[in-house]
Amino acid sequence: MGDRTVQKRKYIVEKARSVFGKNGYRAVTMKDIVDVCEISRGGLYLYFASTRALFEAVLEEEHARRAAVLEAVMAKGTTPGEQLLLYLDEQKKTILKKKDNLTAATYEYLFENNFTAKNNPVKKQFDEEAAVLAHLIAEGVAQEWMDCEDAAEAARNILYTLEGLKVSARVMGMTAERVDREIAYIMGTLGMVVK
Repeated sequence: MGDRTVQKRKYIVEKARSVFGKNGYRAVTMKDIVDVCEISRGGLYLYFASTRALFEAVLEEEHARRAAVLEAVMAKGTTPGEQLLLYLDEQKKTILKKKDNLTAATYEYLFENNFTAKNNPVKKQFDEEAAVLAHLIAEGVAQEWMDCEDAAEAARNILYTLEGLKVSARVMGMTAERVDREIAYIMGTLGMVVK
């Protein structure tokens, strides 16, 4: 793909992200994307054959953003505990984000497409993120910053908690103070105190 093609595709994905974030997955049509991008229907179909293909591109972009956050946090040269806290702070921003939140759209997409565990793109992303967090926790234990008997299980539990907070924020509302208490709890389970 040429630079112009890559840029146009990226533009469509970014615009689509905000439409999916606002309207969910099921309600979005290709016409909605055409309208927000101000391109022709044929122009859109050059890049994406369906809303599903477009949403999958949005999910890939979201995964790349989350991976970049993890990579940036781990590259800061801080202790594993500080890295985990930085990561959780980034997750807090996502949890509290009211606009362009993809939580509802992601669940609609998953329920509508009946994925198995083997071909579920969200599970794949979850597993990759859990592996990185498990490594971070294991490093924290090795350096005696954290106390944990099973880093892989702790990483999965952290991600389950974060996912639950995202859903709760969308369904019931969530305050920054509540998220801070949950982060303090997560850190406490690893033997760390957040001040």
